[in-house]
Amino acid sequence: MAKRRDDGKFVLFDVLYEDGTRTSNRKVPTELLGGLDGDEPARTTIEEQDRRIATASGRPLKGVVSVTRSGR
Repeated sequence: MAKRRDDGKFVLFDVLYEDGTRTSNRKVPTELLGGLDGDEPARTTIEEQDRRIATASGRPLKGVVSVTRSGR
């Protein structure tokens, strides 16, 4: 299995969708996180990524239920 390099530029998140599916290790730039908003910008960033993916693939957009930091 390949090792993930932790270079501090990205934080990894797991995403749970309304249809029960889950994706792991979604990258969000570190500079977007922290401050008063905490990890909330991660949800916005992942939803934007999903919108671009849905548009490019022609598949319907899935609603995000929760976004949590990936465990190590």
